[in-house]
Amino acid sequence: MRKKRQYILPGFGISLGFTTAYLSLFILLPLSMIVVKTSDLGWGRFIEIVTSDRIVAAYKLSFGTAFIAAVINAIFGFLLAWVLVRYQFPGKRIIDGLIDLPFALPTAVAGIALTSLYAKNGWIGKWLAELGIKAAFTPLGITIALTFIGLPFVVRMVQPVLHNMDKELEEAASSLGASKWRIFRKVIFPETVPALLTGFSLAFARGVGEYGSVVFISGNMPMKTEIAPLLIMTKLEQYDYAGATAIATVMLGISLLFLLLINVIQARSRRYEEEAS
Repeated sequence: MRKKRQYILPGFGISLGFTTAYLSLFILLPLSMIVVKTSDLGWGRFIEIVTSDRIVAAYKLSFGTAFIAAVINAIFGFLLAWVLVRYQFPGKRIIDGLIDLPFALPTAVAGIALTSLYAKNGWIGKWLAELGIKAAFTPLGITIALTFIGLPFVVRMVQPVLHNMDKELEEAASSLGASKWRIFRKVIFPETVPALLTGFSLAFARGVGEYGSVVFISGNMPMKTEIAPLLIMTKLEQYDYAGATAIATVMLGISLLFLLLINVIQARSRRYEEEAS
């Protein structure tokens, strides 16, 4: 007689039903309402709104600064995760706890603090001003704010992978005469690529939709430092709900395409890793 397989959670049918209902209620339905509300405009009006010079400039600024900040976080977030996993030093637990601070800190408070630091009379801004660099109320300031709020995503995704990595593989490669750089490039880095890409995509997605920490340090100058989420809020304050959802629809579409591309790259990297092993 076959032994009936025991499951800790309910069976596949019940679990799938709960999952589908949850996703539909909290994700799919709200997103579909954005598209439905946008359809009230008509195709011609929709194109007119989303291709206006002011909105296109806001798209470029939002996605461009979010991408640059995500790249910076991918590089330095990896280094920070490496230090926290591979080294022991005084104050390590404090630094490890501070990484999650952007998660708990209200975004408006973060924006005010960053603006105070990087303004011309701020602690850091006055030194940058002497070098001819203006941070606050420029795209550079927006990038700084997005780097601040996106760093924890990369660190917390890469850190467990480095922690669980088998060091015997590194020792075996070293015993075979591989250099430290070759061990990192062939053994360590490929293991962290999927987690690094996930952290990068999460930091990018958070940066695209960030509002509170950016609105203070950006200065909100049209065609220069005006982000797309601010335009959405402006449309909502003017009771132009269809216009707001039109801007949101384009942002949603571009974000989904970008995240889909990241998932494809992750799948290929995993497949390459499996074939190599």
